[in-house]
Amino acid sequence: MKIVITGPESSGKTTLLNKINNKWNFTIIPEYARIYIDKLNRPYNYDDILEIAKGQIALEDNLNGVRSTLLFADTDLLTLQIWCEYKYNKCHTFIYKEFLERLPDLYLLCFPDIPWEFDPQRENPHDRLNLFNIYKRKIEELKVDYAIIKGSMSERLKMIEQIIESTNLIKL
Repeated sequence: MKIVITGPESSGKTTLLNKINNKWNFTIIPEYARIYIDKLNRPYNYDDILEIAKGQIALEDNLNGVRSTLLFADTDLLTLQIWCEYKYNKCHTFIYKEFLERLPDLYLLCFPDIPWEFDPQRENPHDRLNLFNIYKRKIEELKVDYAIIKGSMSERLKMIEQIIESTNLIKL
């Protein structure tokens, strides 16, 4: 089962995944955009997002089913699609196509009810609620199961634990 934690920037995605990994040691697919952008010696551009998508796909393909029944991803191609459309008003056809072929079983959509934290890769401290609504609308259009994750970090972890237990794939 593939579960993707997604949502606007600084909504707790990576922190949640780190806590999930520390507690349960599931297979985690990291966010390739961070890896890629950290290596750039210039601002990223529209074409870089295509390379990020290819890298994200490679990470997912390499880790799919490696260690556990549950595979958790720190974002997916939906994030890149929204990012492209929001920043450039267009998106690579490759991203649309691959995204539809790689839909997860479940999205955990993080609500931006925690304070925004500065990070050199973050750009939108004031648009998080708007971006959250874009994510929600797109996920609903896909008719993929999703849950909104909100509250304190401990409340978020409890929600995720209940969701994992409800899959009946693993008992915690």
